[in-house]
Amino acid sequence: MSVTVRIPTPLRRLTQSLAEVEAEGANIEGIIDNLEASYPGMKERLCDEGGNIRRFVNIYLNDEDIRFLDGKSTSVADGAEISIIPAIAGGRNLS
Repeated sequence: MSVTVRIPTPLRRLTQSLAEVEAEGANIEGIIDNLEASYPGMKERLCDEGGNIRRFVNIYLNDEDIRFLDGKSTSVADGAEISIIPAIAGGRNLS
């Protein structure tokens, strides 16, 4: 099943600066494995040593956060859109 994956700016050096790539897989885990095969280094940036999606990485399937679905086991339909969104932290203390 082919899906479109939106790549955030910090990871685009792995995709030769592409903002969107095509990937295949029946679920999010399969998509991540397929991304790793095409773009080495992607999985280690998305997943921890145990294979779980890192806490600071948010993945959306058709605008729904997969944490509220089935996580990396979330099924993916052909033609779906996946967005990888890194968490943003920090800021300025105004006090």
